[in-house]
Parts: sequence; structure tokens; C-alpha cells
Amino acid sequence: DLLAKAKKRCDHPEVLRVILSRLIEYGVTLNPEKCVFGVTGGKLLGYIISSRGIDVDPTKIQAVLEMVPPSSESGIRSFLGKLGAIRRFIPDLSFAVHPINNLLKKDYSIDWTEDCNEAFDAVKRFLLSPPTLMPPKLDHPLILYSRATNVSLACMLAQEDDNKRERVIYFISRTLLDYETRYTQAERECLAIVFATKRLRHYMLNQEMKVM
Repeated sequence: DLLAKAKKRCDHPEVLRVILSRLIEYGVTLNPEKCVFGVTGGKLLGYIISSRGIDVDPTKIQAVLEMVPPSSESGIRSFLGKLGAIRRFIPDLSFAVHPINNLLKKDYSIDWTEDCNEAFDAVKRFLLSPPTLMPPKLDHPLILYSRATNVSLACMLAQEDDNKRERVIYFISRTLLDYETRYTQAERECLAIVFATKRLRHYMLNQEMKVM
């Protein structure tokens, strides 16, 4: 997929000219039936892109909201898989679903506990009003927040918009590996920052950044 973006409508033709010239230069052809021009938003790579920012596809939200508590391994994997597709919109997802994720370990049985139910309901409640993510601006410093628990790492990359409001760019999280759970808290905090710089490196290159 290819997106041609301009801040002002009057700049759009020039942006298109540059992009189309480059495509011609490299012999890339486009299918006219799949091209849309002059729009202010639309679906791209499974997300909804507009002047507001980046929103999750409502159909992906609805697919999660319509699920009932799973009672089998395949049902649990289906639920976690649906969340995985939209995890960039959910803060500290790995910690939130840790009780459910534990059910897939070899030494655990599929026993849906009250902790699992609370995690299941909490994620669904959050998805009733998911955040709109902000595409990064090159002339604004990035802000990185990190959190480390005894089971997971989580980071939020943010940036102030033109109105000085702090907006989220990306949420990332992961479950700690077995040997990482034996790290000290200070080591886990450092690991969270390393995790973020590896996963979000393409955002951080040539950008001023504050680590909170």
C-alpha cells in the first residue's frame, strides 16, 4: 500500500507528481481501480488514517467485543491473536492479559479463573474507547515512558502536538522470559528501555528524546 500525504490540499498535486515520477522511474505500475485520490482519510494497512491521527479498525474492535470467555486452548489463542493485531493501541497489554496467557503454559491447565475473567472484561472495557495514535513529527521531541513489573515490560512513545497536548504514538509490551523474571527491578527497568529502543528504533533515529 502507498499513501501520499500533504499538509495542505494545494500541496497535494505536487506530492503526487513527485511520487508518480518516482514510480515511473523504477517501472512500478498501479492498478487504477485500487487507487483513490483527493481524500482526507481512509483504511491503510488495517488502520484508519485521517487528519485526527491513526485509529484502530472498528471491525477489529467489534471482533473482540463479541467474544465470550474462551473455554479451550484454541479459543484463548483466538482471543490473544485478535488483541495482538491491535496491541499498539493498548497500554501494557502483556501485563493486562497475563492471567490468560498463563493458561497456555505447559504446566497450567485450562482453568478459567476469576483473574482471567477480570482481565478479559478489563481489555474489552478499554476497547470501548481506544486512543487515536499520533504520527510522529520530526520537529518535536519524543517522550518515552517505560514500566517493568515482575511479569512484563511496557513502554509508551509519545509526543506533544501543536497544541502542547501529549499524544500517544505507540504502545509496546512483552512478557518477561523465565530468566528475566530473576532480574532485579533496576535491571528490568533498564531492559524495558532496551526493548523500546530496539522495537521503536525507526521512530527514534535523528530525533531528540526524553526518557521518563
